[in-house]
Amino acid sequence: MAHLVWLLDRAAALVAYPALYLAVLTGILYNTESFGILHDAAQRVHIELSVFAMLVTFLHAALGVLDTWFVLTGAVPAPAYSRSYFLAGVVVGVGALVLLVVAVLGFTDAARFESPWGPRVVHAFAYGGFAFGTIHAAAVGTELTGLIRPLLTPTLLFLAYVLLLRALVLRGKSARVFAGQ
Repeated sequence: MAHLVWLLDRAAALVAYPALYLAVLTGILYNTESFGILHDAAQRVHIELSVFAMLVTFLHAALGVLDTWFVLTGAVPAPAYSRSYFLAGVVVGVGALVLLVVAVLGFTDAARFESPWGPRVVHAFAYGGFAFGTIHAAAVGTELTGLIRPLLTPTLLFLAYVLLLRALVLRGKSARVFAGQ
């Protein structure tokens, strides 16, 4: 049973993380018409992709609670790192989940939030949730150890680049950037 929970937990995490990545990427492009066809594509898939990502993330969280229980009670062998490191990684994962849930509430229950914490600001918590999720994955994700440098770092840099490009576009500096000035 514990081994099956571990496998399902890791499988859910390995599906949730790329889905969250794509949800963040399409979210960056969603409200920026200057991105043309990428904006149009983001408009078509962002909400559905985000719902899928959150559902798989909730599955990972539920299985992760059970897996953590098995580790803490000794029902399964402890990870190759200390218990305090493991618990810190779990806490970071919980923080990621909380930020993502708040970000979703900023979209689904916009009336709940008032200025300066309007729905757009609250929905931007998704970036923080994704960042915490990335730290969680890198810290306790056993499958990511060999992927951090060759895959995770460049993809995160790409997200940062697109986010910076979006910020420049929204500030009206896109003409200078695209003209090479």
